[in-house]
Amino acid sequence: MAAREKLTATLGFYRRLTRLASPFAGALLATRLQRGKEDPKRVAERRGVASLARPEGPLVWAHGASVGEVLSILPLAERLRSQGFPLLITSGTVTAARLVELRLPAGAQHQFIPLDVPSFVCRFLDYWRPSLALLAESELWPNLIVETTRRGTPLVLVNARLSQRSFERWRLFRGTARDLLSRIDLCLAQSAEDARRLVDLGAPRVHVTGNLKFDVPPPPADPAALAALERATQGRAIMLAASTHSGEEAAVVEAHRQLKRKMPGLLTIIAPRHPERGPEIVDVAQAAGEVPVMRSRGHLPDRGTDIYVADTIGELGLFYRIAPIVFMGGSLVRHGGQNPIEPAKLNCAILYGPHVANFAAVYEQLSRTRGAALVTDAASLARSIALLLDDPELVRKMATAARATVAQLGGAIERTQAAIEPYLIGLRLER
Repeated sequence: MAAREKLTATLGFYRRLTRLASPFAGALLATRLQRGKEDPKRVAERRGVASLARPEGPLVWAHGASVGEVLSILPLAERLRSQGFPLLITSGTVTAARLVELRLPAGAQHQFIPLDVPSFVCRFLDYWRPSLALLAESELWPNLIVETTRRGTPLVLVNARLSQRSFERWRLFRGTARDLLSRIDLCLAQSAEDARRLVDLGAPRVHVTGNLKFDVPPPPADPAALAALERATQGRAIMLAASTHSGEEAAVVEAHRQLKRKMPGLLTIIAPRHPERGPEIVDVAQAAGEVPVMRSRGHLPDRGTDIYVADTIGELGLFYRIAPIVFMGGSLVRHGGQNPIEPAKLNCAILYGPHVANFAAVYEQLSRTRGAALVTDAASLARSIALLLDDPELVRKMATAARATVAQLGGAIERTQAAIEPYLIGLRLER
């Protein structure tokens, strides 16, 4: 659709403010570099400066902010590449970029998304000239949307979701939300509730296509690395705390400490959501009197290892395959939870905390089918793990229920592909 040129007062103020703030971008990026949140070799991409050559012909641009969003669009990206479309994938985090390096479809390219500053966004768009833009989930960056649609580029929000908290915030700026959403050609929502919220805020064309994350294949595992890990852990009871956040590792370590009294051979694997937090987790474990080792330093767990800190990128598939019981992080703290679909596909019994607003529908389904169980603190986590370790048949039943539940909820990729097909037909004619 043709974008409206008149902006709401709030949106106009935002654009002026970000334009005035552009001279300070260097200081922001320098701070992020010091904290390991930017790639020093590619930081110019955050200013919209391309580091790769643009392919010829109509280009499809797909953007996912972080690891979860990128994972959700990779199967769709692979389909687009298989149909011969040149493809650019962008992301906003170093972790997501490293994941893309491991799983980038053949022939596709990756860049970091520019900061939402008008001059940076314009530089990015003027160079790459996308013919179709696919933004994943809730990436409503004002300058990115305004500048993309001003160039006449169709913009589709895929796997769209809007949490209740975000919805309430956007309702305070309803005019701005309507201005932005009216520029989006099509919103493909994960659920009827997401669709309702988007419509309420002014999105003109919304369809429910389901959650693409149900169609993401299980994470891969290097066969040699898996064999080495299986040998190192043979005969030991194992539990995995996956995608943990600050504040959760102490609870996991305390649960391990309680369980070790009855199960002295227990190995607890902690895979933090942000791998750079590995040393911090080692400190937590040592303070509790446990013996940790870090995978990033080339170690495998031996008989003296209590806590194995899996602080690497792209290896969760290894740990899901050796751990029958998985606690999903981001749920004991007020983060909103992490995606349980991958462990469900790899036959894991799933435990989770009370704060799962970002994946509420998934956890509700898993809980209803008894594929996952709620824990509230270190004590209840320890009790649940003890119950499961004592009852392998219960673990098997939970894992089977989780896998079946996730399988029944698939199909979003087919519906998404059908919804964007009219745009793809146009690109084929252009090509």
